Amino acid sequence: MKKLYIVPTPIGNLKDITFRAIEVLNKVDFILAEDTRTSGKLLKHYEIATPMQPHHMHNEHKTVSGIVERIQAGATVALISDAGTPAISDPGFLLTRACVEAGIEVDCLPGSTAFVPALVNSGLPNNKFNFEGFLPPKKGRQTRLKLLAKVESTMIFYESPHKLIKTLHHFVEYFGAERPLSVSREISKIHEETIRGTAEEVLNHFTKKPPKGEIVIVVAGLS
Repeated sequence: MKKLYIVPTPIGNLKDITFRAIEVLNKVDFILAEDTRTSGKLLKHYEIATPMQPHHMHNEHKTVSGIVERIQAGATVALISDAGTPAISDPGFLLTRACVEAGIEVDCLPGSTAFVPALVNSGLPNNKFNFEGFLPPKKGRQTRLKLLAKVESTMIFYESPHKLIKTLHHFVEYFGAERPLSVSREISKIHEETIRGTAEEVLNHFTKKPPKGEIVIVVAGLS
């Protein structure tokens, strides 16, 4: 059956994978993995012997057409990222779009995505929210922050630990020191924590205690 499966993988605890995801990873012809070394640990844990090949941001532009051709020839493929749902701040969009345009069936399984537990844990309004992912590192960052300062719905950002302090400084500068926000890190892992407060309070916390691990920032909208 010609098909592309988008398969979410655990963002921390290896138990956070569905029975269906394991079933799909076992039955497809091959698995596209963001990092075969990282995904290899997950597959080994669940005794999945399906062949893998790399599919990441550095090669996806070159490999998409070949993958589409293999699926059209009859292959069934699963796409996974290092953690979470592919195409959410991870490779996957280009291949999904190409398959849709080629008339190939795409089936995205429900599963782990870091921003959902972070949003719920934040205690901030979640009836409407903007998922921003990673802010532009340099070009366009200031312009984007000025626009976001006026957004009234809750906003969600991904950030690396070594850039968190810089980003929190920018939130204080553009959103105001009193803007409520929360920082969740290491979601579903042993050292998981969520720090809530004003932008200034959370900045002071992580200035004294440098962060580690994967980070999701949830910021209240303009009230």
